[in-house]
Amino acid sequence: MFIRNCWYVVAWDHEIPADGLFARTVIGEPLLLYRTEGGEVVVLEDRCCHRLAPLSAGRKEGDCVRCGYHGLKFDASGACVEIPGLASVPPKARVRRYPVAVKNHWVFAWMGDPALADTATLPDNFSCGDPDWHYKPGYLHYDTPWALIADNLLDFSHLSYVHEKTLGGTPAIAQARPTIEKVPRGVRVSRHVADVPPPPFYLRMKPFDGNIDRHFIYDFLLPATLLMHSGGRPTGTTASDGPPSVQLHSCQALTPETENSTHYFFMQGVPTAQGGAGLVDNVFASLVQAFNEDRDMITAQARIIAMKPDAPMLPLAMDSALIQFRRIVDEALRAEA
Repeated sequence: MFIRNCWYVVAWDHEIPADGLFARTVIGEPLLLYRTEGGEVVVLEDRCCHRLAPLSAGRKEGDCVRCGYHGLKFDASGACVEIPGLASVPPKARVRRYPVAVKNHWVFAWMGDPALADTATLPDNFSCGDPDWHYKPGYLHYDTPWALIADNLLDFSHLSYVHEKTLGGTPAIAQARPTIEKVPRGVRVSRHVADVPPPPFYLRMKPFDGNIDRHFIYDFLLPATLLMHSGGRPTGTTASDGPPSVQLHSCQALTPETENSTHYFFMQGVPTAQGGAGLVDNVFASLVQAFNEDRDMITAQARIIAMKPDAPMLPLAMDSALIQFRRIVDEALRAEA
């Protein structure tokens, strides 16, 4: 089951061509994305109401889409406006149009009741569109359920082991106990790691003579969006000495494709004052390497789970954030039911 009354990230805006069609499956529903001649993003059901062929196999005509099977033509509202060989169009000839919002280069679709779509609940992915930040957009596809990836993001103790050589994993990260707070539509996780060596990709941004104090502070919000401030400062210094030597902001979104596959949208923002676009390329390369490490581990985990789906997991203290978030998801599902 999926939460429906929420905004799902369905694409980066650069993925949608100026004059073409783009298809993506979200929570088991086929979506067609395209732009009108005025540049507005449209999200329609990618399923012709006639013989259920994908509209994405057709073509764009102005602000309309023509089915490539029997030629039915649909406007941007989803209404069929032309059927070859018929003088009139039946009123029921239409496809669903989804509410859509574009915020800081993320394209969102509201998958539930259109009357409940509220842009006030869009996540604050500010670093994807702020000129004071450099970033590079990323996307990965997982052949695993979204919840396993969410569990990974809600417990950063895995950085000590999965990312030992990429994100500067040290046993101190796993040993540092996070604080967890409830926030609207999610949880806030704060982890402070004192007196550890700077990770290699920090050294590309700032030289350090010794160890640093690192921090990871993020909100994890429905349906599955991570917004994180992270960084570090030389050990022994405090906020009274100025801002952290390294500041980063990360926006990550998990969007279920099906019950067993997931779209993963991500970026790592670096303040413009901290480095240029070339630095962002280096940070992005480290991030992709680390996220592939995550995907390898989670894919292996999913394979083991599939062998015996009813095998119990042993809850431990580091699972607190993911347990709390799963309760929030369950509450949202019950409310919709």
